[in-house]
Amino acid sequence: MAESKVQTPIEDFDWDAYANGETAGNKSREEVERTYDETLKTAKDNEVVNGVVKSISKREVRVDIGMKSDAIIPISEFRYNPDLKVGDEVEVFIETLEDKNGQLRLSHKKACQTRSWDRVNKALENDEIIKGYVKSRTKGGMIVDVFGIEAFLPGSQIDVRPIRDYDVFVDKTMEFKVVKINQEYKNVVVSHKALIEAELEAQKKEIISKLEKGQVLEGKVKNITPYGVFVDLGGVDGLIHITDLSWGRVSDPREVVELDQDIKVVIIDFDNEKKRIALGLKQLQPHPWDNLDANLKVGDHINGKVVVMTDYGAFVEVQPGVEGLIHVSEMSWSQHLRSAQDFLKVGDEIEAVILTLDREERKMSLGIKQLRPDPWENIDEKYAIGSQHTAKVRNFTNFGVFVEIEEGVDGLIHISDLSWTKKIKHPSEFTSIGNDIQVQVLEIDKENRRLSLGHKQLEENPWDVFETIFTVGSIHEGTVTEVMDKGAVISLEYGVEGFATPKHLVKEDGTQAKLDDKLEFKVIEFNKDSKRIILSHSRIAEDANKAEARAQRASRPARPSRKEEEAAAPAIEKTTLGDLGALQALKEQMQKEEGK
Repeated sequence: MAESKVQTPIEDFDWDAYANGETAGNKSREEVERTYDETLKTAKDNEVVNGVVKSISKREVRVDIGMKSDAIIPISEFRYNPDLKVGDEVEVFIETLEDKNGQLRLSHKKACQTRSWDRVNKALENDEIIKGYVKSRTKGGMIVDVFGIEAFLPGSQIDVRPIRDYDVFVDKTMEFKVVKINQEYKNVVVSHKALIEAELEAQKKEIISKLEKGQVLEGKVKNITPYGVFVDLGGVDGLIHITDLSWGRVSDPREVVELDQDIKVVIIDFDNEKKRIALGLKQLQPHPWDNLDANLKVGDHINGKVVVMTDYGAFVEVQPGVEGLIHVSEMSWSQHLRSAQDFLKVGDEIEAVILTLDREERKMSLGIKQLRPDPWENIDEKYAIGSQHTAKVRNFTNFGVFVEIEEGVDGLIHISDLSWTKKIKHPSEFTSIGNDIQVQVLEIDKENRRLSLGHKQLEENPWDVFETIFTVGSIHEGTVTEVMDKGAVISLEYGVEGFATPKHLVKEDGTQAKLDDKLEFKVIEFNKDSKRIILSHSRIAEDANKAEARAQRASRPARPSRKEEEAAAPAIEKTTLGDLGALQALKEQMQKEEGK
């Protein structure tokens, strides 16, 4: 700020007269005091002014700023000025013109901070280029001394290129631009990158204006990411996507290039507005399909390495950049739905058979099941009808069990062919998935690659014997094992089951047979073909009662015949009309009584 003019004191002023209250010359006392006050500088609190060093001791420095008294400042505030001496002019900050003790308080440190803060803010406003000293490295960047203020230089703002070693910048004086100031926390952020970006932007526009698709350029690898490589083309960056690094599959770009490597690239595409440049490296090399052996054909065996696995198949690299697909259906003769991971894994070195080969479309399909003979070619010989084998249970349906005799040879056991005697509602009641089961081949469907199998056929049909045991009318002991609305299932000897309707489950006391009741049952129907036995418990008592009634009738005296009765009867008079009337009246009377 502008300093007030210092007035020159009166040389011949009579101080003794002034002390006695006498006027000096023609001036009043008030005029003299005003003249004295004008010899002092005018100042106010929180202001930065210049002062003169009057004395220096080990602990303090006395500074005169032209006020009524001098101020004492700790010498520690001048530690950055070891050459300070009496008579030097220094900047000081007025904390207060008069404290509670009537003393003037000044600060050299705050003056420096205030002046520095003003200069930093001015640099931000005017977009000035300033110099700073890189003091040290810190997390994420560097600490820079700017006008005595510690500013932060982020690592991303050091240079346009990624910096891998921050330590090379320590103890260096560099040019910066102030890019951000937090007034509340007094934080300053500077950038060196901002100085060169404007120049680079002009270079980019010039470079991009000269680009053409297919143009080959030289560049330096600037950065490597999981998805690609950034290349510096001399002021403008381009990206080589990971898929454009090599004709073969690349899992990490570092397999192909390294940082700071000089490489040649071809321009695939570019965007003037967004200033994006797509580059290619593999395009500078001939396509591997063009170098594929011209003698390769369908049916040939070829070696390769599994490079990618999916649920539906495996991609096999037969040479760098040339891949074939093995679909999961070509991995096994089995028709069970399975994942490709059940057969192969990434890194496997395998042999395969070429199934299709399209050089124009650059596609190839392979198979590995073809390395083994198709088990259905000689199915009639190996699994002839009537032959017996051990199979593994693979799956259930409501109507049967799917089993596998060997890989690629499947068959179905119908639920009715599981047991001669048991009534099976679901195959899970009879066996479990993964279990071995003995089977006999019943039919061969070569076209659909399915066998019809049976399990019960391994044993003789017991119903031929049951026919002689459970004859109609025979009585057997049975247990009620299941009760339904339509009747009950009865377990008989030899593991045979029969069925009784509700009316045939009535006991002699009139109650209905219950679950787990053990009773005698009479066979009232036997059907060997449908394996059905119909039983009755109530029929036993009914038949016994009928037999007893017949016996009682047989023990009564014989009744004479009608001719004998007519011959023995006396002559009967002819019925008169009166008699007929009486009979009619009697009949009507009986009907009335019945009606009552």
